[in-house]
Amino acid sequence: MGFRKKNKSPPVLSHEFVIQNHADMVSCVAMIILLGLMFEVTAKFAIMFITVQYNVNNTLDERPEPGNFYQYGAKDMATVFFYMLIAIILHALIQEYILDKMNRRLHLSKTKHSKFNESGQLVAFYFFSFIWGGSILTGEDFATNPTFLWEGYPHNHMVFQVKFFYICQIAYWLHTLPELYFQKVRKEDIPRQLYYISLYVFHITGAYVLNLHRLGLVLLVPHYLVELLFHASRLFYFSDENKQKGFTLWALLFVIARLLTLTLSVLTFGFGLSRMENQGFSIADGNFNILTIRISCLAAICLTQAWMMWKFINFQLKKWREHSQIQATKRKPISPKSRLSKKDSARGNASNGVIKSEDRTSPRARKAKAL
Repeated sequence: MGFRKKNKSPPVLSHEFVIQNHADMVSCVAMIILLGLMFEVTAKFAIMFITVQYNVNNTLDERPEPGNFYQYGAKDMATVFFYMLIAIILHALIQEYILDKMNRRLHLSKTKHSKFNESGQLVAFYFFSFIWGGSILTGEDFATNPTFLWEGYPHNHMVFQVKFFYICQIAYWLHTLPELYFQKVRKEDIPRQLYYISLYVFHITGAYVLNLHRLGLVLLVPHYLVELLFHASRLFYFSDENKQKGFTLWALLFVIARLLTLTLSVLTFGFGLSRMENQGFSIADGNFNILTIRISCLAAICLTQAWMMWKFINFQLKKWREHSQIQATKRKPISPKSRLSKKDSARGNASNGVIKSEDRTSPRARKAKAL
């Protein structure tokens, strides 16, 4: 392979310049925020971006020992913004040092190249989030006590790991919006990606604001496992089209995850929260346990699961049709009867031609004999 020709540097602040150097520009902004910690005047503002806010020293009923707990507030937007910058930087590092090198070896088409990059980024995120969320859940007794989802609501006090988990989740999915521009995503793929990005931001932020972080965490962990399996299977498929066994396992776990999500949601909103005594609406206390909000949350979850199942069914039907077409093209055997009939027809045509030729020459032969 020859060396690549170096392209001329694009004009400053042009679209190409921003796209090529967006990671460096974002790194400069993050460094400026970090440098603010060095000066006493700006340290108060810099801490608001870097550290988790709204620390509350309290003793909860289920945890008699005093500890550091956190609530949410408007300052969390600054923290989300900073970690959104970190997500953009990590996105660029994974793209340049891992995915681009793999793409050069595989020589994929433009369509597969875009999907390969998407799946590669999501595999790293889903794997990290699944491990992180699973480690948080191991410290709870959810497996033996499902009432953990609604007992003690409102859950307006979070441990550091839970709050930081939600901050990072919201920051990651918000960073994918500018990445549509930075990665030059095709116009055909933008609506599809906007749909699932919006759903992630809407549901995760809703669980965070409505103090339903326990339910949100329990639903996110198995969902991320299923999505991790799907995108990992797609990466293997792009490297070798014969490797499709992962999709079968993904299809099974996908249906199980949808049923688990619906079951836990109905159990929480329909039975758990509806039977609690402290029903009411209070923003100051973080209590949103009223009928309207419960029905809205349950309807949003059910509609999302129905939409996902609809997309899943269409995907499976499309895959089945493509498989059947491939098998139909491979299996086109010629039956012996058809071969014999073709041979007979060829012989018949030949004999007819001989007869016709003899019929045409027979009068002349008779005249010759007569003369």
